[in-house]
Amino acid sequence: MIESAQRSATYEDLLRVPAHLVAEIIGGRLLTHPRPGPKHALAYSSLGDELVGPFQKGRGGPGGWWILDEPELHLGADILVPNLAGWRKTRLPALPETAWFELAPDWVCEILSASTARDDRAVKLPLYAREGVLHVWLIDPELRTLETFTLEDGRWVLLNTYTGDDSVNAPPFEPVAIELSALWA
Repeated sequence: MIESAQRSATYEDLLRVPAHLVAEIIGGRLLTHPRPGPKHALAYSSLGDELVGPFQKGRGGPGGWWILDEPELHLGADILVPNLAGWRKTRLPALPETAWFELAPDWVCEILSASTARDDRAVKLPLYAREGVLHVWLIDPELRTLETFTLEDGRWVLLNTYTGDDSVNAPPFEPVAIELSALWA
């Protein structure tokens, strides 16, 4: 029996996905998952709020970053949508005119949920490493944890796991403490 080759997903396939789903193309496959639930959305909205003031706008912090919610990343043939991503303005002086980014971010944050945790860890982390993303944070709003990773020699190294209401000064945002209590419902 001859097996037919499966067609790789295209950007047009991604655009046809209903708006209530998040769509990504990884390894030629179209992956979809529901929009974030309330605890998930609160965690990344609150983290974005904690970071934008000091790191993007320079209020009480060093500035020098773009911090964005759900940016569309076109990394080679893969299209990823992390919950949050940040670029140092020295690498990305101006935002692109396109609806997506072709330059890999310096930092990515994924908020883990039952529908995304496996792919965030097993599928997306290797792609972020391949593209040279230097820092990844994984947040689990159910367990109230933040795991911080740095890329060393092409591999992820776990720097720390923070829990509960810890105050966090973690790379690449060490200059300003982030209160984890702000992320939890």
